[in-house]
Amino acid sequence: MGSIEKQIRDTLSQALDPVRMEVINESHLHAGHAGGTPDGSGETHMRVRIISAKFDGVGRVQRHRMINELLKPVLDEGLHALALEPAATTDKVRW
Repeated sequence: MGSIEKQIRDTLSQALDPVRMEVINESHLHAGHAGGTPDGSGETHMRVRIISAKFDGVGRVQRHRMINELLKPVLDEGLHALALEPAATTDKVRW
């Protein structure tokens, strides 16, 4: 697990106490693209799937804002892309 992935996992675990969370490095899918590395190595593109009771009663946009605010330091350090799939414990999740 790389340092950016660990930072994401640790930050969200502490703040959101997730029931379930996946942090997926998708950098290899963006080899040679803007913001990525030529060979797709590194941690430039991440996907976060997270289920938390802290999202219960909170709309989709606000969930994204919550996560973006928590991960602002990681984004400021150079994470190029962050795909988010936040869900409340009451949501039906397909992943």
